[in-house]
Amino acid sequence: MLKKLFGDANSRYIKKLEPIIKEINKLEPEFERFSDSDFAKAIKKFQAVSSEFLLPQAFALVREAAKRTINQRPFDVQMMAGIVLHRGEIAEMKTGEGKTLAAVMPAYLNALSNKGVHIITVNDYLARRDANWMGPIYHLLGLSVACLNHEQAFKFEPQTKPDQDETSIEYENLKKISRREAYQCNVLYGTNNEFGFDYLRDNMAQSAEQTVQRDLDYAIIDEVDSILIDEARTPLIISAPDAESTQLYDQFAKLAERLDSQDYQIDEKHKTVVLTAVGTEKIIKMLGFDLWQQSNIKYSHHLEQALRAMALFKADKDYVIKDGEAIIVDEFTGRLMPGRRYSGGLHQAIEAKEGVVVQQESRTLATITFQNYFRLYQKLAGMTGTAATSAEEFDKVYSLDVVVIPTNKPMIRQDLEDIIYKTEQGKFKAIITEIQKRYKNGQPILVGTVSIEKNEKLSQLLKKENILHRVLNAKYHEQEAQIIAKAGEKGAVTVATNMAGRGVDIKLGQGVKELGGLHVIGTERHEARRIDNQLRGRAGRQGDSGSSQFFVSLEDDLMRIFGPKLKAVFPEDEPIKHKFISQAIARSQAQLEGYNFDLRKHLLEYDDVLNKQRSTIYKMRRQEKNILKRRIIDLLWMEHLETMDYLRDSVRLRAYGQQDPLIEYKKEGYKLFQDLLNNIEIQTKSVKKQIKQIEHEIKFKGVGRNDPCPCGSGKKYKKCCLNKK
Repeated sequence: MLKKLFGDANSRYIKKLEPIIKEINKLEPEFERFSDSDFAKAIKKFQAVSSEFLLPQAFALVREAAKRTINQRPFDVQMMAGIVLHRGEIAEMKTGEGKTLAAVMPAYLNALSNKGVHIITVNDYLARRDANWMGPIYHLLGLSVACLNHEQAFKFEPQTKPDQDETSIEYENLKKISRREAYQCNVLYGTNNEFGFDYLRDNMAQSAEQTVQRDLDYAIIDEVDSILIDEARTPLIISAPDAESTQLYDQFAKLAERLDSQDYQIDEKHKTVVLTAVGTEKIIKMLGFDLWQQSNIKYSHHLEQALRAMALFKADKDYVIKDGEAIIVDEFTGRLMPGRRYSGGLHQAIEAKEGVVVQQESRTLATITFQNYFRLYQKLAGMTGTAATSAEEFDKVYSLDVVVIPTNKPMIRQDLEDIIYKTEQGKFKAIITEIQKRYKNGQPILVGTVSIEKNEKLSQLLKKENILHRVLNAKYHEQEAQIIAKAGEKGAVTVATNMAGRGVDIKLGQGVKELGGLHVIGTERHEARRIDNQLRGRAGRQGDSGSSQFFVSLEDDLMRIFGPKLKAVFPEDEPIKHKFISQAIARSQAQLEGYNFDLRKHLLEYDDVLNKQRSTIYKMRRQEKNILKRRIIDLLWMEHLETMDYLRDSVRLRAYGQQDPLIEYKKEGYKLFQDLLNNIEIQTKSVKKQIKQIEHEIKFKGVGRNDPCPCGSGKKYKKCCLNKK
């Protein structure tokens, strides 16, 4: 009743934005009279005014610049999203509602302070595309814009032609520049990895000239749920190879292969493998010694990782073997992550299992989580199509409110009820039948799968039925944008992993609206509702017709791990639509979301201990002019990171002794940090003393007892510095 009378909090927030939108719209005729040269001149006038008072004028000016340069007039709802982003909040905008353009308004307003605005994208392609696409608007407004890619940085400059080796049109108007120059630009596009690693590298640089970043002032994160939630548990690590032999990984991989299923128990929910009593006895016999004695602790670590690699991590799902390397597949986006490795020896164990070259384990030189990196910004904002279901986490971890922005046109997509099957085989059979039915009518279909393995399995089934289709997974990510862009054409069938072209719109081809628009089929429910909603959101953009439906089996990971054991009551191939099952799926997702939230919170609580230490060390290092002391800080900090890692592993066992592992970690971590600070001073004094001694020896080398003393006293050497030496 109260909600009907007063509306919910989100509706009230949107209502309060309407007077500001009216003010922006009133200013539109004034800026239509501007000549092109007037846009850049406005900067000096605007810089003298506070940003809140200036907002309507700045937004109206950007709207006019967008109309003149890229022939797009930002809608009122995009203006609303821009205001939300300027205030340091998250704007939830449905797919196709124009997030890229909405970010330009707050980027312009905040760039007026000359502190730099960072716009974070999920991949290099989108960083280049958005800098190039929005570049003409910034250029007319008198702002510089650049983008960071993994190997190279680019600045937007009209009429720049791409290099001969860069044939793609997306490189047009992009001039190669250094990373340092890129960070000096008013607006900079780039991935979360590039910004994070640059921060770590800057704090390892030996001089200020080697650093690239400015102060971290304001960031807008595109696909904010993907970066701040899905990737939050992944730490950024800069490492160097360790000298330890890799032979043990091969030996324990062979050992793990000799074990049977009765020798160990798998906990898929917590991703652990534990030996049974039978398995323990078998391992001791194979090795000829007790693995769990204190002196053999490193062998138990190798066994644990070999078991996890064998039982929990699957090729073409968790990783792919490409060019003789095991490359991780992002579980949320389905993208390959070259260069990123599982820590703690797990990656080496996977390499040994797959029979590829086992690369050396590495020592961590610097590390930070995305959670702590993005909390370094003075102001943070984000946008995505799916944030509302994670509003609690955004609030508790990042102090970010989520505001759901209304769509420009009413959403008319039909979200059909889930269909549940007993087995995966029955489910896939039904999916093929559904695709055949719609394919005959020419309706475009996008099929979302949770892994490369399932993606390729479905592709094989479609080939058997002679259904022409395109495949999009981590193995073919280079063609991602082109494949997704064509997914709305008449008769198109696209089979994609969860990556499903985030950031790339699917526009409907001619005559497709009359056929019902794009139809999206989900082949499995994901553990996060956001990912399901993201897949659904590929259809029905900007008021287009469209539909979506999920096909689920009781053998799917989500149902197998968390769902009830209902197999016995279901027929093999007949679909079931029952509220009880739908509720079980919803409960399972909510349970997993809560569990993953707790995991990320847990990670943050531990990382906060290291984060305070990292801030202190990095500040000390920046203020230190002596190169020698900086080197000592680097070496001792690297050792400290390893020690803290070991401490974190060891305190978990203290829970069995009724001690809180986190409190123990904080207490012992504090002691270790005090030792680190003392050691830095002791080692610096010691090395300085050694250097003085060496300098002295060099200076007085070969001087005879009766020669004049090199110190300049006028005395003979034997009566002066010889005794001091």
